[in-house]
Amino acid sequence: MSCGKIVKIPIDDCYEEGRFADLAFTYAPVGLVVTENRVIRACNIAFAQMFGYAPDDLCGEIFAILYPSDEEFSNIRDRGVKQLRETNRYWDERIMARKGGTLFWCRVRGHSFTPDAPLARAVWSFADLSEERPYFALTRREREILSYLSDGLTSKEIARKLEISHRTVEVYRAKLLRKFGVNNTSALFQSLGGIDGDHVVSASG
Repeated sequence: MSCGKIVKIPIDDCYEEGRFADLAFTYAPVGLVVTENRVIRACNIAFAQMFGYAPDDLCGEIFAILYPSDEEFSNIRDRGVKQLRETNRYWDERIMARKGGTLFWCRVRGHSFTPDAPLARAVWSFADLSEERPYFALTRREREILSYLSDGLTSKEIARKLEISHRTVEVYRAKLLRKFGVNNTSALFQSLGGIDGDHVVSASG
């Protein structure tokens, strides 16, 4: 099914011909997208509308179009590859960008058709979490710090990765705690949706 045919699918014909899979994909109330090597091959109406596009606009586009920046896409694009290869299941919650640049939290779940090369061919579901988790504006550095914290890195390890001082990391960590009104990193992740850090991915993650 090509992106260009999604909005033209005749509902009555689908019922008469038993094409329920086509019907379910097109009109599912959750965003669905089929990818090949990070390129969008097909998506449903809910997915396109979530990001402010028409389905035709996204067909053939690299997933980077849905992230705050190309750099942030590069930082997060391989997240989940190991888990997909081992279990063929993956999910996280991450910050993504609508067409107009508005950022929002999104729950992502993935299944690969090619587990040995998980991103070669895959299907993903996307759910907009805006109502339950408003987006708090973060600086690029804050997103980087949050991402590495979610990976379980210590302040010293983060400092080495970002080539900044350990003290600077601690300053940013303290700013994040104050911004979200919490006292520790565990509570910080709870404020980001009540899940553990393994499944919280910042836009720079």
